[in-house]
Amino acid sequence: MTNDTNTNARKEKNHDANSYFSHAFVHWCYTPRFSRGYFVILVLVFSTVFFTLVSTLAGYIFVEKRAQLARENREKALHVAEAGLEYYRWHLAHWPDDLEDGTGNAGPYVHTVPDPEGGMLGTFSLAINGSVFCGSVASITIVSTGWSADDPNYKRVLDAQYTRPSVAEYSHIVNANVWAGADRIINGPYHSNGGVRMDGTHNADVTSSVETWQCTPSFGCNPTTTKNGVFGVGSQPALWNYPTPSMNFAGITTDLTKLKAYATTSGRYVAPSGNYGYKVVFKSDGTIDVRTVTGTTQIWGYSTENGWQQERTIIATTGSLTNYTIPASCPVVFVEDNVWLEGVVNGKVTFVAADVTQQNVSRSIIIPNSITYANATSGLAAIAEENALISLQSPNVMSINGIFIAQNGRFSRNHYVKSGTHGLPSSLDPYVLRSTLNTNGTVVSNGRVGTKWSCGGTYCSGYSQRNDSFDNTLAKDPPPFTPSTSDDYKFVEWREQ
Repeated sequence: MTNDTNTNARKEKNHDANSYFSHAFVHWCYTPRFSRGYFVILVLVFSTVFFTLVSTLAGYIFVEKRAQLARENREKALHVAEAGLEYYRWHLAHWPDDLEDGTGNAGPYVHTVPDPEGGMLGTFSLAINGSVFCGSVASITIVSTGWSADDPNYKRVLDAQYTRPSVAEYSHIVNANVWAGADRIINGPYHSNGGVRMDGTHNADVTSSVETWQCTPSFGCNPTTTKNGVFGVGSQPALWNYPTPSMNFAGITTDLTKLKAYATTSGRYVAPSGNYGYKVVFKSDGTIDVRTVTGTTQIWGYSTENGWQQERTIIATTGSLTNYTIPASCPVVFVEDNVWLEGVVNGKVTFVAADVTQQNVSRSIIIPNSITYANATSGLAAIAEENALISLQSPNVMSINGIFIAQNGRFSRNHYVKSGTHGLPSSLDPYVLRSTLNTNGTVVSNGRVGTKWSCGGTYCSGYSQRNDSFDNTLAKDPPPFTPSTSDDYKFVEWREQ
């Protein structure tokens, strides 16, 4: 009984299974066609999404690759353009006045840059322009355009000015011990070949060429004391540096004979006056008014080097006026006499007061009034064979713009006292004490600089407040023949167009 029962049970299960699959098959066969199309649509939709994602990813990778190559070629173009600047710097080191790449023809000048591993990295094209004054090259502008050999469509353009570094990069260069008082505000590097007492406010390097020096009572040390190359209560001792290499003062002074030759042949030369000198006034139209000084007022003045002495720095009478144009192609004015200098400078001008024909005669520049600029592109280099002195009869607030060089003497305003012993005429007493002196540019002085005097620790003569700033515009593009601080050319400005 048991076996038959089991057999029947298995038959019933098989029958049920066969019935189920038969039913399912029949159900599928009779499923509506739109239901089977639904699955096909799902497959197509998911396939489309998949291929869209794949194609988008592939496009992104392709775009990124192109961007990477573009960045790479732009960087290559920049380095190739830099190679163009370096090439012409090398060329000028061998041929300093050649602005035509050794070809004798006008540019542009195209060169390829080889790849050390073979082939070519890229190409640069050079445009060379020089500032030529009096037939001599003063500075050179190099424009280098570079591109990669892989893609010439990406170009980089570099613009650089190439010249010798000049004294215009400093606020002061002094060939003696010097004291910058607490009233001084100094913007720009300050250098002395001697010791420096720095009590002023400054924002740049203060350097001395000595390790130590003897600070005497005239520098506020009583008794005389050995001090570090730079000492004092100045604002930023971290910027003090000593000893540093000495400035070759003989090297940075200008060849006056050469400047006279330039002025005589192409610029403006004024012969000796036969009197006390000339009053020269710069005009905003680019000319100068020149009058012979026929009479002066004799006064007593004190300088550290010479003590009390009689001087003739105040004009009493002048002769007739002559107006001269300063040639733009050779803006060098050479006056073979003493000069009273003031006015409004238009353009870049180099002005010289010197006598190169008499060995025992040196000429000075006296500044009785402010010297300003007609526009932002103007600049002045005033070179005195001896002293550059601010007159007693100067404005209460005075502004002088330019590079002032006292080649063998000093830049200063002498010590004056009111009427009495060594005193002035009473009419000049109000000029002893002045308020503010603003100097925008550079002072180069062979002797000690001094525009304020103390008597027993009390201010007694000169300008109470002095504000000194180097002129960044002149540092980059000084007037022609401004003395250099090095014989080596360098890039003073570098930028990408």
